[in-house]
Amino acid sequence: MGRTTPARRLGQGLTLVAPYGAAALLVAALRFTGIAESLNLLLYDLITHLRPAASGASTPITIIGISEADINRYGWPIDDSLLCEAIDALSADGARAIGLDIYRNKGVGPQQDCLRRQARSNPKLVSIFNVAESIGPIPGTPPQRRAFNDLVVDADGVVRRDLVHVAGQDAATVALPLRMVEVYLGNTDLRRRLEANPSSARWLERDSGGYFNLDAAGFQQLLSFQQRGSYSFWTLEQLLRRQVPNDKIRDRIVLIGSTAPSLRDLFNVPQTRFVLTTRQWQEAGVELHANRASALLAMAAGVSHGLWALPGWSGTLLLVLGLGVGVALGESFATLRRSILTVTAVALLGLGGAVALLLYGVWVQTTLPLAGLTLMAGAAWLRRGAASQQQRQQIQRLLGQTTSPAVAQQLWEQRDELLSDGRFEGRLLAVTIVFSDTCDFTTLSERLKPAELLAWLNRGMALCVPAITERGGMVNKFTGDGFLAVFGAPLGKGEVADASEAIDAALAIQHGLEQLNRDLAAEGEPPMRMRIGIHSGAVLAGSMGCSERLEYAIIGDTVNCASRLESSEKARQDGLCRVLVSSVTRDLVLRNGANTMNWDPWGSLQVKGRTEPLDVWELRGSAPVASPANPPQ
Repeated sequence: MGRTTPARRLGQGLTLVAPYGAAALLVAALRFTGIAESLNLLLYDLITHLRPAASGASTPITIIGISEADINRYGWPIDDSLLCEAIDALSADGARAIGLDIYRNKGVGPQQDCLRRQARSNPKLVSIFNVAESIGPIPGTPPQRRAFNDLVVDADGVVRRDLVHVAGQDAATVALPLRMVEVYLGNTDLRRRLEANPSSARWLERDSGGYFNLDAAGFQQLLSFQQRGSYSFWTLEQLLRRQVPNDKIRDRIVLIGSTAPSLRDLFNVPQTRFVLTTRQWQEAGVELHANRASALLAMAAGVSHGLWALPGWSGTLLLVLGLGVGVALGESFATLRRSILTVTAVALLGLGGAVALLLYGVWVQTTLPLAGLTLMAGAAWLRRGAASQQQRQQIQRLLGQTTSPAVAQQLWEQRDELLSDGRFEGRLLAVTIVFSDTCDFTTLSERLKPAELLAWLNRGMALCVPAITERGGMVNKFTGDGFLAVFGAPLGKGEVADASEAIDAALAIQHGLEQLNRDLAAEGEPPMRMRIGIHSGAVLAGSMGCSERLEYAIIGDTVNCASRLESSEKARQDGLCRVLVSSVTRDLVLRNGANTMNWDPWGSLQVKGRTEPLDVWELRGSAPVASPANPPQ
């Protein structure tokens, strides 16, 4: 038997690996093109938009916003004297920390010294500077009351993160919210706690949550958003007119900053994506600083701000899990439909779990594991489809059209057990062999033209082949003017059932020949007579040949015995179809309760190579059992 060549083994290996390689490349493309991160951020923004937010009214923070009306009344930039008046009013009413989120590295108006004196001497006032734009604080501000107001903006222009602190800097380089909390509390304990525990799980890492390759320098965490507009909010005019209630200032953090859209100090936040116009939910920088300070106050009190991005290793673990589950679910189910339904259910369950975690404030890598799951399952489906097509071609090549559709389906369902390396492995099977030959074929071939002879012979085969295949048998080969058929290979129903089906097929041929010969006589064609030999026993069955030509071979003494039964004493025939059956087959049939058949003892037959002779019986007819394809009417 021919062996599989290295080239063929390589081709089969590539057929197995190629779909998975393509799926892996697609997963890598999602990862490195930024598509996966964009989808992660979109899901995060959606859930942030839907998740109920706490109210800023419960925090000790007040915002003094410079509105469009203030600009129309006082002009822009605001005169330093008005800012001094506002700071004096806040200090007099008992504010514990005052953050001026307005650049004043250069004074405005004739009374600039006033604001600079405030910056030097007022212990509650914090002056901002900007690192990115190289803008300094109010001149004269001591380092312990300076703060940078830079915000961290993601690549898509959305603010989602808070840079809480950068360690190892000079005394002035502290983020505005952290500096405000320190002035409010009167100590730097929170900063010391942060620097003492730099590896805390709360801080963002390179691949935390749904991020990839994040610049996670410093102490960064996800920004917690309070209900928009829920902070105690007053305008500059209301403050200067002393219309702000004292309890909204006393013992509170007060932030002064611009909120007028014309000043363009507005930022996109997660909620911005899901409103009709972006301006409906852009947040002013001063409100973002209020959110940041609110989270730090909770942290100082030992309360979590409610958001946690799982570290990068969790995303890697989920990706590996998704890839493995995708392969397992794609390969393990018997039917493709069940596999697709299961993969869909698992993917939806995974997405639902990620959404549920986000609603509780836990952000986990979602897109890549789900993509890995579905792409690997899809690769498995493609591989199975290619392998199935290949196996269908193999079965068709090995067996051709010699089996019934029912047997072909059964072969297909058990292909993994039957096929090995593209061929049927040699197996010892208990079968029943039916050997047939056409009488007087040589004489007829001298009388008829070749085309007429072949057409005449095919009419007989058109009768015999369906009688075999419809009962689960297989026409293994045509032997010129006859055939070799087998019941029980490659698949069988059991020795008794296979023998009974073979006898039923022989009876169907006997009855069919009667009608066929009536038709031939009416057409003036020569009559057709047959001899059939049937014997049951063990055979060696499997693919024989080489890679260029393979044949499903049935080999053994059982085949020889059936052939000898068919050819024995050819002149001893008194009907259209003589059927000689060995006692082995007859005993099997009788065990199946078939007692309506007419059996005539024929005698003993000595077969070359056998010690014991065969007891032979002639089957002389009976009403044939209806075939599965032709049930009684």
